[in-house]
Amino acid sequence: MNKSASAKGSVVNRLNDILSPFANKIGNQRHLKAVSTGMMFGLPFIVIGSFFLIFANPPINIDQYDPVKAGVFMKFLATWKEFAVANYDVITAPYNLTMGIIGLISVFGIAYSLSNEYKLNASMNGMVSMVTYLLVCTPVKDGTISLAYLGTNGLFVAIILGLLVVEVSRFFEVKNIKISLPDTVPPMVVTFINTLIPLLTNIVLFYGLNLVFLGLIDQSFPDAVMSVLTPAVNIAGSLGGLLLIVTLGNVLWLFGINGSSIIFPIVFTLGVAQTGLNAEQAANGEAMTHLMNLQMFRISVLGGAGNTLGLVILMMFSKVPQYRTIGKLSFVPGICSINEPVIFGLPIVFNPILGIPFLIMPIVSLFLTYFAQKIGLISLGFIVDPSFTPFFAQAYLATMDWRNIVFYIFLVILSIFVYYPFFKVFEKNQTKLVDEAL
Repeated sequence: MNKSASAKGSVVNRLNDILSPFANKIGNQRHLKAVSTGMMFGLPFIVIGSFFLIFANPPINIDQYDPVKAGVFMKFLATWKEFAVANYDVITAPYNLTMGIIGLISVFGIAYSLSNEYKLNASMNGMVSMVTYLLVCTPVKDGTISLAYLGTNGLFVAIILGLLVVEVSRFFEVKNIKISLPDTVPPMVVTFINTLIPLLTNIVLFYGLNLVFLGLIDQSFPDAVMSVLTPAVNIAGSLGGLLLIVTLGNVLWLFGINGSSIIFPIVFTLGVAQTGLNAEQAANGEAMTHLMNLQMFRISVLGGAGNTLGLVILMMFSKVPQYRTIGKLSFVPGICSINEPVIFGLPIVFNPILGIPFLIMPIVSLFLTYFAQKIGLISLGFIVDPSFTPFFAQAYLATMDWRNIVFYIFLVILSIFVYYPFFKVFEKNQTKLVDEAL
């Protein structure tokens, strides 16, 4: 074995010795295990939803499109864009009813998994958690149901309710609070009748709590949670502020909360404004000076939150078949900065090993991007490029500079090296668990 391979193995072993005991302790905690396992229920829906979202957002900025000068490929993209805009609701319907209800799917999965840990009726508790979640998260107004918290925005509430609903049901089981029935009554009827009390209790308890929030602070429970999590806008205008906000969003992701959706209004609004100022300077023939443009936000989610495209590439060549499968399924969405399949499928949520590079890599990427813009190594963004576009297309469409494409690719390669030792520790632990099970 050569020295570099030996050193690499030594680093992995040291990380393994430090992180594995802590990770095993967390991984065996039944509530965290239920959250991790429960979110796997939504993986197929997340993958399919991602592809429909990509199809609805073709990689072209139609404002910059010139049909006279355009080639065959650009005309094709323009036609695709026109079709996507005209039929956006139809195209994104599968997304809205897959990834768009991932909170609802997850609350069932979490309750189901925790019930299995307690040897309770998993299917029934899953259904009870879904009903409770719908009561709390989908207010009805003028005959219309709000979908705002059925998706990733409602995941934190899904975690809370998925766990607590089962704990309430377990309380009745432990205390043996049941309706006594003769032995002649069929078991299915007994199960049905003894489900009524915990069902009613969960509805009264959690729906009532939601009504208390509405009465006291004029906000639903999900609204109150989101209000607490939303960071202040006035710190976003500097590199330090952006780093803080992006890191906060990524920390929330580690707890199953869609941190990107929380920070998006802040960083996107700032980015668009700065990009517009650069556009004015470019139009006047002046040097562009606004570094905190939209390109910085795009870099912070290059490959998705946590800059996970490098991790996806590592997964595609993993020794663990499960990781290889998830990696291959996640590659195309990852190119378009959609990485829920990795976050919830690997998972990164509640994962103390992969959580470290998940937080570190965006910080490194933003530092490098900021100074690369400052010294003129890459161009500043002056065009508002389309969202959910392949990262290399975004790099060019935002700046019309091929150097930015090379720089983005460099960041992806760098993310492979940053994630590598941590992924190897994680992979080694999984391989060990599989070997022990055989």
